[in-house]
Parts: sequence; C-alpha cells; structure tokens
Amino acid sequence: MTVIEQAVREVRSTKEARADLAIVLDPYVSVVVPVFNEIDNVERLVAELVAGCEATGRPFEILAIDDGSTDGSFEALKKIRASEPRLRVVRFRRNFGQTPAFAAGFDRARGEWVITIDADLQNDPADIPKMLVKAEEGFDVVSGWRVNRQDALVMRKLPSRVANWLIRKVTGVEVHDNGCSLKVYHRDVAKNVRLYGELHRFVPAVASSFGIRLAEMPVNHRARTAGESKYTGLFRTLSRTMKVFLDLLTVRFLLSYSTRPIHVFGGLGLLAGFLGVVLGGWLSFEKIVLGHPLRDRPALMLAVLLVMVGVQFVSLGLVGELVVRTYHESQKKPIYAVREALGDPES
Repeated sequence: MTVIEQAVREVRSTKEARADLAIVLDPYVSVVVPVFNEIDNVERLVAELVAGCEATGRPFEILAIDDGSTDGSFEALKKIRASEPRLRVVRFRRNFGQTPAFAAGFDRARGEWVITIDADLQNDPADIPKMLVKAEEGFDVVSGWRVNRQDALVMRKLPSRVANWLIRKVTGVEVHDNGCSLKVYHRDVAKNVRLYGELHRFVPAVASSFGIRLAEMPVNHRARTAGESKYTGLFRTLSRTMKVFLDLLTVRFLLSYSTRPIHVFGGLGLLAGFLGVVLGGWLSFEKIVLGHPLRDRPALMLAVLLVMVGVQFVSLGLVGELVVRTYHESQKKPIYAVREALGDPES
C-alpha cells in the first residue's frame, strides 16, 4: 500500500467516524423503551429496533430505561451498547414503574420525534417507519392500534375494550387502544407533558389540553414468546383496572378544571348549600307556621350537613385557585400553548 492510498483510507475512515458521531449526537428519532426483567428479549429487541429505525433512513437513538431489573437485563444492555453506540441505557435505582420510565426517556430524548415501545416484543419495531411517515404528514401524535391483539380474551381483551370505550367517552379523545405503547410523539408533546402516577396510557388525552393533531393507525401485535407478563393474575388485573379508573378521573379533571378548580368545587358547593338552605327553609316553615315538631327529624340534620358540605366545597375551590395560581406564576407556566407565530420577534 502506497503512502497516498494509506492517506486516502485514513481520510475516508475519519469521515465515516465523523458521520457516525453526527448520527449519535444529532438523532432525528428517539426510541424510548422501558425494560423490566426482559433478559430473554433484550438482544433481539435491540436488533429489531435498530433494523426498524435504520429503515426510516434517519439518524436515531435508542433509550433503554432499565426499571430496576433483577434478572441481568442491565448487564445485557451494557454488553450490547459496547457494539451499538446508538443505544443509550439509563438504570433506575429500583423499580419505579412504566410511567416514570417513559418520563425519564422523554426528559433525555434528543430527537425531533419520540417513539415509545414495550420491551416484550409484542409491539413490532417494523411498524416504526410507516408510523413516522404518518407523523410527518402533519400529526403531533400517532397512536398504534392493536386491531388483531394476541392476548387472552377474558383477562386482557375485554377489560381493555371496556376501559378504552370509557376513556373515549370521558376524555373525548378518539383513541381505540390507549394501552398500546407503540406511539410516535413530536418533540413538543414529549417535552411538555408531565407524567405522574400511571398516566403514560393517557398521554394523547393529556396532550389534547394544549391542542394536538392526532392520528391512529393499525399496527402488528405479536404473542409473547419469551419472558413473563407483568399483568398476569386476577388480582393484578383488578388492581390495574382500578388504577386506570382513578387516573381517568385525574385526566378528566386536568382536561376541564386544572386552571379553574373553583368551577367544579364551587359548583358542587353552591348546589349542596342551595339544597340545604331550601330544605332548612321548608323545615322552618313547618315549625313556625304549621307547628310541626322538628325533633327526631333526619331532614334537619341533612339540611345542616348540606350547608356545611357546601361551605367546605367552596372553601376547597378557593384553596385550589390559590394553588393553581402559585403553580403557574412561580414556574412562569403559561395557560396557553402556541403552535407557531408569524412575524413575532420572539419566535
């Protein structure tokens, strides 16, 4: 090999190294995948995610959030990362749950588009390219819909259908499969949604509060072939259903009254107080005009209780107003969301 040929090869290798570095440092797509005790799946998972992301033709990164695994999943991910620099691994100190794992991924994602997916390989990474194409048509969120779901009918499918129907009715967001983790979010959505409890299922609903363009598309769903499901058993199913219902109440409140709690609590308070005053007025009429005794009348205690409950609700609404104002003003959080501004000096 001549000196010139060697120099050309070094230049080419340097350019390739810089190109690889640019891909790592400036990803267009960030894939967030929570991992909890999936030692049997992680190697195939990363391989399929890499293949799916490479099919997009865009630079990408994969953020594996190890949620306190105890089966060696983190060690396996660490080993894979040695040969795959586009894989980033975050390890929790203990098992915090799926929602905190998604939140950690959203916080660290650098891509224009953030894609979430489960680690159990039931979601198919091959769906990523077509979902990204759909998102780039002008949507802020593209949600996967497991039309042909490969799960048990009684323990998984039926509860899921009921829950999804209820979620659509309560939130008004037309998503048929809120439980499908395979979703594509624009960076603005991922960075502005704050997740607590187990609200990862309701990200599209929560994001709808500041206005999003939402699309839903069918995705492939595969039966689990390795590892163990985290939602097996009647107790876990009932526990999960209860959590979904409670989180749904939270989402409904956030969507409608997060900036005006006095309207919900004050409204209930005025209604209870009005009923108490009317009932008390009627009892007073009976006592003073008709001469009916009021002793041993449960209605008297009910009237007093309604008035007291009304005062409590109104007071709670006023306290809520103070909390909301403190929250927004201390953090300088606006109560609106701007999509774009033309001719704005600050844009």
